[in-house]
This record gives sequence, structure tokens and C-alpha cells, in this order.
Amino acid sequence: MAASNDIKEGRRARLSRGSIVMPQTSTLPQARKLLGLEGLRFLATVAVLLWHYQHFAFAGGAAVAPTRTELPFYRVLFPFYEAGEYGVWFFWCISGFIFFWKYRTVVADRTIDGRTFFVYRLSRLYPLHIATLLLVAVLQPIYFAQHGVYFVYQNNDVPHFVAQLFMASDWLPPRSQSFNGPIWSVSVEILCYAIFFLLLRFVTASPLLNVVMILASLMFGTQVGTSLAFFYAGGLAAMAREAIASSRRRQIVEAMAWCVAIAVPAALWLADIELVPIVGPLLLAYTPILLFCCSGQLTLPRRIETMLEVAGNMTYSCYLLHFPIQLAIALACAALQRPIPYGDHLFWAAFVLPTLVASHFTYRWFEAPAQRLMRGTLLRKKQAGRTSPAPL
Repeated sequence: MAASNDIKEGRRARLSRGSIVMPQTSTLPQARKLLGLEGLRFLATVAVLLWHYQHFAFAGGAAVAPTRTELPFYRVLFPFYEAGEYGVWFFWCISGFIFFWKYRTVVADRTIDGRTFFVYRLSRLYPLHIATLLLVAVLQPIYFAQHGVYFVYQNNDVPHFVAQLFMASDWLPPRSQSFNGPIWSVSVEILCYAIFFLLLRFVTASPLLNVVMILASLMFGTQVGTSLAFFYAGGLAAMAREAIASSRRRQIVEAMAWCVAIAVPAALWLADIELVPIVGPLLLAYTPILLFCCSGQLTLPRRIETMLEVAGNMTYSCYLLHFPIQLAIALACAALQRPIPYGDHLFWAAFVLPTLVASHFTYRWFEAPAQRLMRGTLLRKKQAGRTSPAPL
């Protein structure tokens, strides 16, 4: 979900350390922002944010399903209110695309070693995870003292806390429903990273492996299986994009892909097909096509490019911050002895907009500096002793 900043942040980390000289060349691919995917990541984040807006209807130990048509701005935002839960599937697929796009070759040919790979991943994910975990661990007991139950996620005991510490809370079914609950999809994705690295390093980089992994993962019927299926489907899209990069038929292939990407939702809407029974296979087939289309080179005004980069950067922060913010709001309303006015448009704006702003500044002032600090500390000795170009 957050892999697209790794290469860029690694460069900044080494530039900020005077003891390490930036190599003139690199065996890793150049860091190029996939602006279309940055936009999709942001939309997927908004989808999850608005899907979880229903948390505000929680009462008495159970989630009360609100009348969605009465939620703020429903006529405009109904796709997010009705199907926002599938945003995590888009995250998994986008992560697969980015990992295969940036890391497939360098992992398979051993340009990057396992320690560096996993330091890059954990430095991107762990600092904000541990910060929000501790915040929720402090706030939930206060809510419990007020209401006799926890807010939304009920399994806030020591074993679940330990599992959360190691980002292992949801490796096995059922869902843990503990502490900062949205982290469950990242916990599952951690396994995808490990499997990705091991299979590329010790088995093969052939696209056939992706097909086998997708088919095998679907047989499990668990959250890990679903995550792997979408991750490797995204990888296929990345390999397809790479395969046509210098092809004379690139524009024809892209045009055909765009026709499919537009025709599928149009046909479903015109046919008025019930999507719930087919949503899994439909998204597994459609999402990689959409990623392929949106990963093409875009020429945009610099201001729009900057906005898309900012939007992409703040996705992980938004994903982990929105539940602690909801919990704090619930505590404030309880202290004031007022119900949460989740049907009010001004309340909606007072939750969504500050959450997005907080996500932006959390990335700038906490996530990015924490990444540089962890990478500089954990990789300093290793990089200082290298004679070959260090990974960016």
C-alpha cells in the first residue's frame, strides 16, 4: 500500500548523512512517480475513510447500521458509502504493482539483499503503526470506563497488543478486531512482502508464478489468500506495463486496455447487474486492467503533479489516523454528554477535512523523518562498507 516512496526516501536518507557518498549510478530502477496510481491510492483511502464513517453510529457494544441514504453528501459519495470496504483490495493490488515494478528485477538478481529490503518496508510502515497503536491503547480504556465497552473494536487485551506490536494481528482468521482496527490489512500485506521476496529470490521471476499464486491463493478463502491474489494480480499488470514500454504497439495496447476499463463499468451499469455475488472475481480481473491504464506516463501541469504526489504520500497516514481521530471524537462527545451528530454535514466536514490535513502533516513531520532515521541507523554500517552502488 505505501511502497511507492521507498526509492525516493532512500535517496534522501543517504543525502542527509555526510558519511555516505551518493553513487553516480544505481542498479535499481529510477524513481518515477506513477501519478495515476497515486491518484488511485488516494481514492482507495477516501473509500475506506468514508466506509468507516459508519463507526460513528456505534452504540452499546454493537455497530448500528445507519440509514446510508441519510449520511452526509450521499448522492455524491454513495459509491464510497456502499462499497468503500473494497478499497483495501485496491491497496493490495496497487502494492503488488509497485513492488513488481520497482523490486522484481533487483530482488531476483540479488542486487538488493533481504536485510535492506525489509528495513525499507518496516521503516515505511512501523513508526506510524506503533504510534497509533499506543495512542489507541491509551484512549480505549478511557472509553471503556465511560461505557463499559470499547469503541468498535473489542479485543483490546495483552495477547492482541503483542500481536499488534509485531504486525501479526491478522495472519490467521478470523479478523482480530483489536486496537487500531484498520491495520489488519497491512498486517496481512506483510506476509505478501515476505512471500514476494522469497519466491523471487529462490524460485523464479516468471509471470507464470503470478498466475499460479493467484489460483492457489483463491483456494484458501481467507484474508491472506485474498491479499495474495490481488497482490500478484497487480504484479501481472506491472509486468505487462514493462513488457510494452518500448513496443511499437504500445499505444494500440493502451487504447484497447482503456476501452475495456471504460466498457466494463458502463456495461454493468446499463445491465443493472447485482454486483455483490460477483464482486470478488470482478475486481480481481478489473483492477489490474485499471492499474495498467493508470500507470502510463502522464504529462500534467506541475501543480497537478504536486497535488497527486501529496495525495499519494498521505494515504498511509490517513489510513492509520482516521480511527484514533474517531475514537477521540467519541470520547469528546461522551464527555459533553451529547450524541455523535454523524448525520450533520458540518460534522462530516469537521471530521473528514481535518483528518486529511492531519494526514498530510503527519507524513511530512513524522513518517518521512522516521523513515530516514530508521534507514540511516539500521543501514549505516552496511552501506558504509559497500563498494558497489547502494540501492536508492
